[in-house]
Amino acid sequence: MVEGDCQIQMGRFISFLQELSCFVTRCYEVVMNVVHQLAALYISNKIAPKIIETTGVHFQTMYEHLGELLTVLLTLDEIIDNHITLKDHWTMYKRLLKSVHHNPSKFGIQEEKLKPFEKFLLKLEGQLLDGMIFQACIEQQFDSLNGGVSVSKNSTFAEEFAHSIRSIFANVEAKLGEPSEIDQRDKYVGICGLFVLHFQIFRTIDKKFYKSLLDICKKVPAITLTANIIWFPDNFLIRKIPAAAKLLDRKSLQAIKIHRDTFLQQKAQSLTKDVQSYYVFVSSWMMKMESILSKEQRMDKFAEDLTNRCNVFIQGFLYAYSISTIIKTTMNLYMSMQKPMTKTSVKALCRLVELLKAIEHMFYRRSMVVADSVSHITQHLQHQALNSISVAKKRVISDKKYSEQRLDVLSALVLAENTLNGPSTKQRRLIVSLALSVGTQMKTFKDEELFPLQVVMKKLDLISELRERVQTQCDCCFLYWHRAVFPIYLDDVYENAVDAARLHYMFSALRDCVPAMMHARHLASYEILLDCYDKEIMEILNEHLLDKLCKEIEKDLRLSVHTHLKLDDRNPFKVGMKDLALFFSLNPIRFFNRFIDIRAYVTHYLDKTFYNLTTVALHDWATYSEMRNLATQRYGLVMTEAHLPSQTLEQGLDVLEIMRNIHIFVSRYLYNLNNQIFIERTSNNKHLNTINIRHIANSIRTHGTGIMNTTVNFTYQFLKKKFYIFSQFMYDEHIKSRLIKDIRFFREIKDQNDHKYPFDRAEKFNRGIRKLGITPEGQSYLDQFRQLISQIGNAMGYVRMIRSGGLHCSSNAIRFVPDLEDIVNFEELVKEEGLAEETLKAARHLDSVLSDHTRNSAEGTEYFKMLVDVFAPEFRRPKNIHLRNFYIIVPPLTLNFVEHSISCKEKLNKKNKIGAAFTDDGFAMGVAYILKLLDQYREFDSLHWFQSVREKYLKEIRAVAKQQNVQSTSQDEKLLQTMNLTQKRLDVYLQEFELLYFSLSSARIFFRADKTAAEENQEKKEKEEETKTNNGDLSDSTGSADPVVK
Repeated sequence: MVEGDCQIQMGRFISFLQELSCFVTRCYEVVMNVVHQLAALYISNKIAPKIIETTGVHFQTMYEHLGELLTVLLTLDEIIDNHITLKDHWTMYKRLLKSVHHNPSKFGIQEEKLKPFEKFLLKLEGQLLDGMIFQACIEQQFDSLNGGVSVSKNSTFAEEFAHSIRSIFANVEAKLGEPSEIDQRDKYVGICGLFVLHFQIFRTIDKKFYKSLLDICKKVPAITLTANIIWFPDNFLIRKIPAAAKLLDRKSLQAIKIHRDTFLQQKAQSLTKDVQSYYVFVSSWMMKMESILSKEQRMDKFAEDLTNRCNVFIQGFLYAYSISTIIKTTMNLYMSMQKPMTKTSVKALCRLVELLKAIEHMFYRRSMVVADSVSHITQHLQHQALNSISVAKKRVISDKKYSEQRLDVLSALVLAENTLNGPSTKQRRLIVSLALSVGTQMKTFKDEELFPLQVVMKKLDLISELRERVQTQCDCCFLYWHRAVFPIYLDDVYENAVDAARLHYMFSALRDCVPAMMHARHLASYEILLDCYDKEIMEILNEHLLDKLCKEIEKDLRLSVHTHLKLDDRNPFKVGMKDLALFFSLNPIRFFNRFIDIRAYVTHYLDKTFYNLTTVALHDWATYSEMRNLATQRYGLVMTEAHLPSQTLEQGLDVLEIMRNIHIFVSRYLYNLNNQIFIERTSNNKHLNTINIRHIANSIRTHGTGIMNTTVNFTYQFLKKKFYIFSQFMYDEHIKSRLIKDIRFFREIKDQNDHKYPFDRAEKFNRGIRKLGITPEGQSYLDQFRQLISQIGNAMGYVRMIRSGGLHCSSNAIRFVPDLEDIVNFEELVKEEGLAEETLKAARHLDSVLSDHTRNSAEGTEYFKMLVDVFAPEFRRPKNIHLRNFYIIVPPLTLNFVEHSISCKEKLNKKNKIGAAFTDDGFAMGVAYILKLLDQYREFDSLHWFQSVREKYLKEIRAVAKQQNVQSTSQDEKLLQTMNLTQKRLDVYLQEFELLYFSLSSARIFFRADKTAAEENQEKKEKEEETKTNNGDLSDSTGSADPVVK
């Protein structure tokens, strides 16, 4: 709580305390008035005139009601005594007032108003907060000082008072703790109050009666006055009549306290048994209710039927009273004695709460029939009472002796008769009760007549107030103070899902706390309190039931879908089984202004989880679809389709992922030109990932064709960075000088060497570069340059694959169109039919989709041409003249590549396969691309490099073969083996060079190697001129047609 809040709340609460003060004052006046009236009726002075003859008249009802009023005051005392927070806040509020007193202007208060307010607060504190409400009432001056009614000296009244208390007590004692107990506990509290009042007025003690009162504590050690307020009669009697307490020995007083502990222990032990027996009682009572209310009433047995209904209704109320008493007493005793409750006790008490609400629900469900029956039953009971009274009346009339007393009796019986002829209201029943107090004297009723009449009147009381009484007994607002049991209860419901429907009863009980909260006066609005309560209950429900249920259902679905993985033992005979599907057959639970739908909550959770997880890993869509179907089959949950673009399980790396990390991709993957496939270079797993056109097509289907342009854009950015490194390498002095030297050398010797670049020159270049330095991994600068070109080639290979994937995706989408040459225009067809605007829109949309797909599948974008056109002008500019030497570095590069390729392929057969590979066409792709950018195909072809290589190897192979023929005669085995190995090696090298030559030739086709830059430009110009000419012809023709039109 924020500082200052408690004072503000107390400030709001003062007005309520003032109202309470007025109520208490009024109670004091009523008590005083009632005592005076009774004292006036029973006068000990023989001479004084009597109001009526009261000999043998006992107004027991009067004393009962006086006892009820004293109980109210006593309850107020207990409530305030138990409310520590109220007292603390009161102290803080008084402290605040002192600081206001020192500086009233600061708080905007007039000083003259402060004094009366402080006095008023002192009065409130003295009257209400010091626990003296009851005491102040009984300590009033009952004797009138101005010669009015004498009370304390009135011995007749004292005797009558004591007699009435004993009579009420005799009735109460017999019923206390019995199954037929109705309101005897509350009356017992009133008796204790009356006894203390009697002692206070007359200062006499009936020790025997005092002991009898205390003996009740063995039967009833504590009584719940209201909600969580529990009252101990022994403490009350000892505190209020200390004189009497001294007469009792300490042992018997101690025994009462010990008995309280044993009572609680016994109660805890017998709770489970009680629950079982009440379960049977209430179930059978409900069946009786159903059968008796569903049965048609027969006129010949109408009275009997009404009696049965009356008994069943009362039986239901009695069960409610007994169950309510057990719950309140047990829970409040545990709370006030600060003892921990066992889980078993908590579960048992919660079961009783459910039974209590089940009784209330039964009355509520059949309220129409019950209301109808109640009016008939009251009439029937009134009829029985009238019969008894008319017999007594006849008896009085038949006695001819006249006396005033007899007249009083007759008048009282006539009054009772008249009052019973009418609706059974509270006031009428009270009048009947008082009239019978007068009418039963002088033996007007025989004993066997009086008892049935009393029973009928008691039944009439119960039936007339049936609805209110059932409501009061079934009210579970005390649960507000025992909210701690709710989590344990929910855990139990979750564990025993079989009877999940009982949740409705518990929530109904929790709703009972709301009306009381709506009277809260310490907050700006009671809504604040309700919101806190609502939030707290919902958090507990989510944590202890709904979230657990969601997780369990999800886990079950996952394990069921992945049974092939053999995750854990799910044998129900070993691990047990909970049928959670029962939760989903529950009707929504009403709580506050909402319905808690468990089924909808779990469905939403699963939908959300499956959707989110599918977006994270789209290739799992099939698994989640299966889980959705399983949820519908097994639990009857109606799931929502995710409508996410589904990936296939063979998606491979996603285009988006590759695009974002293209620099990593080109270095980790190797390209195969012929199969259009990328293969992972190395992997920590036992398998290598591959990416082919189908994967890319699936990826494009997932993300849409728009991603293709973005990918090419990313590739362009990547190539820009790589060409910068490429340019730096070519500009390096060591490299440039060697290349210029090689070009000069070739020009000089080409005529002698048949225009072929010498193989040994390339080898020499390779060796020379190694001398410049080697990286820690043992790579020369030429190795790194080769890798750079391979990466550029891989990027181009990826662009090629994107284009192929796009075409593949488009052709898959368009395959449902019967004839691509003749596609119907749906918009026109819809217009012809004159269909709705929405249909027209849909048709227009379909047309645009079809035309897009047709266009995409027919042509596809020339990405290679774009990437050549964007870089070529820059490469061919005079400032980048150093790049013109590139063609001469290709021979040493190819040599380097072939050596690398052979070493990679040899590793395939070794155990340690690090660095093993069987394809790397990225290199050929890169060389072809760069030669195109520099327009150096002619220059490279002039080297006749691959012919030179072929001739060199064939020459060596022939030499080895010749030697083999010579050596085969000398039979030198070792030498022959060496020669075989040499021949094999030469064959491998020749084969690798041939493969590289084929790959390079294939790659050159993509970049139109048959044309030079000049030829391409010429072709472009011719096309443009042709277009212009066509446009010119068109304008001429339109020009000549104009006059005719005119």
